[in-house]
Amino acid sequence: MTKRVKDTYLLVSLGCPKNLVDSESMAQLLNRQGLLPAETPESAEYLIVNTCGFLQAAREEAIAVLTDLASEKMPWQKLIAAGCMTELHRQEILNAVPNVDGMIGTRRWMDIMDVIHETKDRHNEVPYTHFPATPTVGQDEKETRRAAVQGGSAYLKIADGCRRRCAYCLIPLIKGDLVSRPIEKIVDDAKALQDIGIKEIVLIAQDITDYGHDLELQEGLTTLLETLLKAVPEIPWIRLMYTFPGFISDSLIELMASEDQILPYLDIPLQHADPGVLKAMRRPTDVIGVRQRFAEIRTAIPDIALRTTFIVGYPGEDDTAFQNLVNFIRKVRFDHVGVFTYSFEPGAPAESLGDPIPEHKKVDRMEKLMQVQAEISLEHNQQFIGETMDVLVEGVDEENGISIGRTYRDAPEVDGLVVIEGIAPIGELVQVTVHSAITHDLIGTLA
Repeated sequence: MTKRVKDTYLLVSLGCPKNLVDSESMAQLLNRQGLLPAETPESAEYLIVNTCGFLQAAREEAIAVLTDLASEKMPWQKLIAAGCMTELHRQEILNAVPNVDGMIGTRRWMDIMDVIHETKDRHNEVPYTHFPATPTVGQDEKETRRAAVQGGSAYLKIADGCRRRCAYCLIPLIKGDLVSRPIEKIVDDAKALQDIGIKEIVLIAQDITDYGHDLELQEGLTTLLETLLKAVPEIPWIRLMYTFPGFISDSLIELMASEDQILPYLDIPLQHADPGVLKAMRRPTDVIGVRQRFAEIRTAIPDIALRTTFIVGYPGEDDTAFQNLVNFIRKVRFDHVGVFTYSFEPGAPAESLGDPIPEHKKVDRMEKLMQVQAEISLEHNQQFIGETMDVLVEGVDEENGISIGRTYRDAPEVDGLVVIEGIAPIGELVQVTVHSAITHDLIGTLA
């Protein structure tokens, strides 16, 4: 029998980087109260799973992880479900995982210690649930750093929630409306990251171009970036993720063009490129205007790397609409594209549209779109053969004498990599001369 180790925890973070930041903040609160992270589930008194509830597949993963932990749980251990899934699907968790001892929603992640205290000596078969009524994610962050460090890079959350009402999306129901963090708090977090030697800050939110709207800032993101540039001059890379089409302002582009610290990289999830489908999605429908905007951005920032994501198989997407999407990709020639099949989500505004497109057709369209993009990505990558580029090193394989890293063109986890022939220091920027290119990755030697 595994020996009880009091005041220890294991925190499993599922889903997106925004969830990872919440997990890191919860860990800070646990550590502050004297709890220690455990190396294995068997040795943890508290088993905490920060769930994702955005899509059905994510919820299935969360149930699987919770079920696995529950099946091996000892009587002295407490299993706590946290995060997005608990906000809308708590009964599903309770039905599927009867051994759950506590639950807490993503809007009140900062109350994790309250749940720990309530479950500590609780022997009642009814789980303790912590869901105080609140319209948005709480702003009382309890002086935690709202960042998640991964090697030389860190995700830094600048806002939570979303005031957009895209038809397929549950985020406003899960998180509530936009809540922007005060600039001074973001700056304090960025300075702390600078102090520990971080080389890349990735700014994240549901929509970073909406930052400051609730603070009555006219150019919130630009204002924040101008402040950050002065505050953290020693951080060479600042990356922007999750921008909204139509809200990338001239002032933002001018700042990106003039400041080397802000990487020439934009992630702009478009979701589709057929006006009819976009209208059904409740997304901006001016496809011609989007193409013109991309041309303007590329003129202002010639080295810009553009990333986007698309949903295929959305209700109403006929063959013509899908071909419009294919043609759009071929014309715009993105550097990186993510493609997802439509996931029917009960409770989302699109619920009334049903899920009429067969799954096999969704998958066929996804594969075709990915193949089109693969050809474009390879052509983009081949243009860098012979170039010497800055690469942020993320890992090494000493046995094979190689390192793995990313250029400015590649965001963590979602884009390509650079295979470096030679051992380089993890977390540092090194120069690499590219000699080969494959579909999504580059291969080179230390310069």
